[in-house]
Amino acid sequence: MVNYFLGLDLGSSSVKCAIVDEHGNTVGNGKFPEKEMVIDAPKAGWAEQNPDDWWNYVLEAIKLALVDAPAVKAQNIKSIGISYQMHGLVVVDDQGKPLRPSIIWCDSRAVEVGNETFDAMGRQFCLDHCLNSPANFTASKLKWVKDNEPEIYNKIHKAMLPGDFIAYKMSGKITTSVSGLSEGIFWDFKTDSVSVDLLNTMGISPDLLAPPSNSFEASSLTNELFAELTGIQPGTPISYRAGDQPNNALALAVLEDGEAAGTGGTSGVVYAVSKSVVPDAQSRVNCFAHVNHTSEDPHIGTLLCINGTGILYNWLRTNFYADRAYPELEKIASEVTKGAEGVRVYSFGNGAERMLGNANPGATIKGLDFNRHTRKHILRAGLEGIAFAFAYGLEVMKEMGIEVRKMKVGDDNLFQSKVFGQTLADVAGVEIEVYHTNGAAGAAKGSAFGAGYFSNLSEAVSNIHQVNEYSPSIDAELVEIYKDWKKGIAQ
Repeated sequence: MVNYFLGLDLGSSSVKCAIVDEHGNTVGNGKFPEKEMVIDAPKAGWAEQNPDDWWNYVLEAIKLALVDAPAVKAQNIKSIGISYQMHGLVVVDDQGKPLRPSIIWCDSRAVEVGNETFDAMGRQFCLDHCLNSPANFTASKLKWVKDNEPEIYNKIHKAMLPGDFIAYKMSGKITTSVSGLSEGIFWDFKTDSVSVDLLNTMGISPDLLAPPSNSFEASSLTNELFAELTGIQPGTPISYRAGDQPNNALALAVLEDGEAAGTGGTSGVVYAVSKSVVPDAQSRVNCFAHVNHTSEDPHIGTLLCINGTGILYNWLRTNFYADRAYPELEKIASEVTKGAEGVRVYSFGNGAERMLGNANPGATIKGLDFNRHTRKHILRAGLEGIAFAFAYGLEVMKEMGIEVRKMKVGDDNLFQSKVFGQTLADVAGVEIEVYHTNGAAGAAKGSAFGAGYFSNLSEAVSNIHQVNEYSPSIDAELVEIYKDWKKGIAQ
């Protein structure tokens, strides 16, 4: 009998599910909803989603993946892995019910809370111990709730990351991971434990956090209710959990010092793995425990995030080309000369941008001439602007001593666009290798390793296939266009 493993990728746009066999082949996929999830913004700079919606979408995505793999019986799934949108906050009462919508990754309300905590802890102490400023991460969001919604805060039984909530709904047990706590800036790398100093500074009880396990550990088992809903046997180990970017790196077999992964979904990310780091005092990039990190064998992921990437491309399509599919948009954009005849687009319209010092300037279109330019020029300039934002972030990483010369990416989202991919390769001088894989498949493989079906992690993720590449060329004209674009950031 063939063994199968199920992986989930909880994004802010949709939930994806993959079923992978014991050879690492993906045999079924599901995605729900078809249209992008709504992100509620009750106030400017806020971003929220309903955790119960996530759960319903998870169940639908699992059903679709099982339909896509008719030879697979639900009871033959041996483990489950969960990848999830990073930095979100879910708070539940003692019955496990969410007390408010999740404050998700691109919400900007807690920036000042993080800055105040950074100063109160001592900036260098915080960087040495937590590798980051608390900035706008999960801990700061929890402190914001404490300060601004005390009636809710006083009812909190546990605070969780999005993936923790999904694992709880499957098992009835609240758990978390070291990698997850590090992305929330709850983890002290010096003491290898939850940061008592941060919690004391914020006035948060450690009882609100679940005890952590490592990323590859059966910290909980599925329950009878989940079996009734999906057909997956009760007692199935939930044996892997990680934020979407560490998990994307895992899916691309980016595990060791000097390797880097990229993604271009709603947000854009470059994620580089190293044995040691010097944290960025300006917190323009951030450092977290990678999925294979231990105190004895450290693996740190340095993450560059650009909030407004795929969300800009979707905005352009929705508002200018609602009747066209993305492949058609690629053809239209390629008809416009590079540089879009002077139109420049700045994609900073999805919350506070860490690489800009948590500034939130909003998106901008510059150089528009009503007598010369059409929506085609804005489309081309939008794709170039996203690529330029990536290149700018890679310059920030280089300042820290992390020079990315080669990057592995999946064959979905923005990296399907040659206009975007080739522009980034040429401007940043980076070799981009495109592989056929996705986060849900990576989570499934991670769970198989965590459940003991592979002898080592590299073996578990080895079955990926390169399908494309963007090799950098010397293009002096494009470099000058990029330099012109950069001038607009300072204005």
